Amino acid sequence: MADKFDYSKLKEGKTYDVLRPVGRLVTRCAWKVNYVGQENIPEKGGLILACNHLHAMDPLVVAMGMPNRQLHFMAKKELYDNWIINKLFTIVNAFPIVRGGGDKSAFNYAVRIVKEGYVLGIFPEGTRSKTGEPGTAKSGVALIAKEAQADILPVCVYSGDNLKKHTKYTVHFGKVISYAALGLEGEVGKTEIKNAAQEIMAQIRVLWEEGHCE
Repeated sequence: MADKFDYSKLKEGKTYDVLRPVGRLVTRCAWKVNYVGQENIPEKGGLILACNHLHAMDPLVVAMGMPNRQLHFMAKKELYDNWIINKLFTIVNAFPIVRGGGDKSAFNYAVRIVKEGYVLGIFPEGTRSKTGEPGTAKSGVALIAKEAQADILPVCVYSGDNLKKHTKYTVHFGKVISYAALGLEGEVGKTEIKNAAQEIMAQIRVLWEEGHCE
């Protein structure tokens, strides 16, 4: 099913906003969600939202903390084999990507999202953390940032209770990292790309170390 995703179409629909109340209800039923730093979310313009990954619901929870922006999240291609998930994810701006690199269609689509003024959501680690702590970033986030010349909005999802039902779940939006600060301008190599990805993850870890920000 994922190979039928139409990468030629890029838009934000009203259905996303119509479904926001449902998304908020789902997150409230699952956890006590606390949002911090929402004033750091740019009101307009393309950028990359980079977040650590704890739970399959992370995209929904993060998105519900952005009342004035829609989020376009990458999702692993395997999820699109289910036609119901395929349809739902497409409605809420998600798009499939083959993990492990080499998915040129998804990469170009991600770059286009940013260049056309939208918000791209990405988990730099590429998978969920098994320990709860932010892990090591893969190069993908920096490669997309380089191609799109994108600023980065670092975000941390945190739970001190392994996200058990009805426990506290904090989503912390950090200050935007400018493209210039990533060291990606001009000709760069693998080292600069790797360093930029590590810097993005380091900023996420700083937010993680603040815990629930109480």
